[in-house]
Amino acid sequence: MSVDQSETVTPRHRGVPYLGRTLTYVRAPMTMMRDQYDRYGPVSELDFIGRRWTVLLGPDACSEALLNRDKAFANQDGWGYLVGPFFDRGLMLLDFEEHHRHRRIMQAAFTRDRLENYTAALQPAVTAGLDTWIPQRDFRAYPALKDLTLDLATQIFMGGADLASPDADRLNQAFIDCVQSATALVRLDLPGTRWRRALRGRRLLEDFLRRHIAAKRARQDDDLFSVLCHLTTEDGERFSDDDIVNHMIFLLMAAHDTSTITVSTIMRYLGQHPEWQERCRDEAMLLTQNPSLSELDSLTSLDLVLKECLRLVPPVPVLARKTVKATEVQGRHIPAGRLVAVMMHLQHHMDELWPEPSRFDPERFAEHRRDDKVHRHAWEPFGGGVHKCLGMFFAGAEIKTIVLHLLRRFEWTVAPDYATPMNYTSLPFPQDGQPVDLRPLAPRPGRPTP
Repeated sequence: MSVDQSETVTPRHRGVPYLGRTLTYVRAPMTMMRDQYDRYGPVSELDFIGRRWTVLLGPDACSEALLNRDKAFANQDGWGYLVGPFFDRGLMLLDFEEHHRHRRIMQAAFTRDRLENYTAALQPAVTAGLDTWIPQRDFRAYPALKDLTLDLATQIFMGGADLASPDADRLNQAFIDCVQSATALVRLDLPGTRWRRALRGRRLLEDFLRRHIAAKRARQDDDLFSVLCHLTTEDGERFSDDDIVNHMIFLLMAAHDTSTITVSTIMRYLGQHPEWQERCRDEAMLLTQNPSLSELDSLTSLDLVLKECLRLVPPVPVLARKTVKATEVQGRHIPAGRLVAVMMHLQHHMDELWPEPSRFDPERFAEHRRDDKVHRHAWEPFGGGVHKCLGMFFAGAEIKTIVLHLLRRFEWTVAPDYATPMNYTSLPFPQDGQPVDLRPLAPRPGRPTP
């Protein structure tokens, strides 16, 4: 793509020295994004956690970076600035030919047959996890779901690695510390800093995984860890031990955090919209006790709810890139070596694209409406281009499995006027733990039982 060096200078919002708009984003990201877009348009600049960034907002600008046709945008140095030491060499932090090679190997871990196996293993694991839930008023759904998804990750991804409670707690905290490093203001290994906690978390995760590699290499099972240890392409390519550790840390984080956020969001909105909760429950009751992947695909209403919740609260609202050469987006010049924030969250809430964007309305994704088709890139919770989330179909199966078993076992309510206080220190999560009034499912005449 040719670059016109005489292009108008990209507007810049400086804000507070060093901090820039960091605190504004953490407190109210949607307000910040909308203000930046309204003031400066789809391509602008701002200062954020000590660096100057180019900000892309709206579907047209974001899609140019994601499609990356002139290969100007790289992931490694973009994400590397935010979380590089903690998720180094994970698939999301690789670029170009190397990324293509690693993704090609890893794709074999997410074939339809393997997804069927993972889905079958999820059913009893979710059932056992929900056995520990105690219905009550003001039940904090988010931490309970976080414990559940960590258990699922260790069972489905790790093959049921023996985790005593203290180990599970330490692993959970290690993931939290690594993810929350992204917006750390002090990015040095100093006592009491978020950065130091994340460095310790990374070491703990590495040590845990390396202890299991030899056993996984020696025996081939159906869990993801074992699959990665044995994958070999037709050309004989396979992952090294270091590759496996790096990919597993990233995949465990992705499966753990993003699914938790989305199920928590679903519980909020189904609690506030009992008609949708009952509609999803009616479909769930028609499936077998341990549904297959194909059965999960038949849950039409739950699929609409899932898509709407991913629109309202995308688990990864911003993607990081860095330019490896000068380029332009929407006619604006972006120099080489510039950090770039691809803020897809805004396009999920633009009233230019979505009728009443703040309203929960799953029907907007139904075939008779398809509001998401107004723009090819209006809805992109999994990113786009060659870096589009490889685990998106597994994530969908995991989320649907958890919600299906919740619907069969419990019913819950959330006050209609409740608004979740989201924390955007890292990936978004409910600051108050997402309270719901959780009750055992009451029998009703005419309601089928699974």
